[in-house]
Amino acid sequence: MDSRTLTLLVVFTLGGCASTQVLRDFSTDGCSLFPDGDAEDRVRWCDCCVEHDEAYWRGGSAEERKRADTVFRDCLVTRSNRPTLAAVMYRGVRIGGTPWLPTGFRWGYGWGYGRGYAPLTADEQRHADEKQRTQRYGHQRSGFCQKH
Repeated sequence: MDSRTLTLLVVFTLGGCASTQVLRDFSTDGCSLFPDGDAEDRVRWCDCCVEHDEAYWRGGSAEERKRADTVFRDCLVTRSNRPTLAAVMYRGVRIGGTPWLPTGFRWGYGWGYGRGYAPLTADEQRHADEKQRTQRYGHQRSGFCQKH
């Protein structure tokens, strides 16, 4: 076998191994494994959780996750006026939201398991933007926190 044939064989074989991950539709359950609010207002901080879920669905770099978690904590403090509660929920997402756990609420859960921490490519960015535009205020997002 000549080197040109071998090169083509390797390229086609490796090309067949490459897989394009598909971004699933956005889904949320509000404040996964935690109440969406308190006794006075059962959805007091639910919107914070849904916004956080949007960031986690999309995924990206470790820095983007840290930023999403910080925005989440700040939203919780504003909505609940309970810094201790916000700190507990923040710790929960920092520990439980790692992309390495095969959960439905891990960082980057919109993509297949194993994507880890990676900035979205330009194509992934466009695809995620389009999905968010068409779904953001659709059946999953709009009114989720008012249903409870």
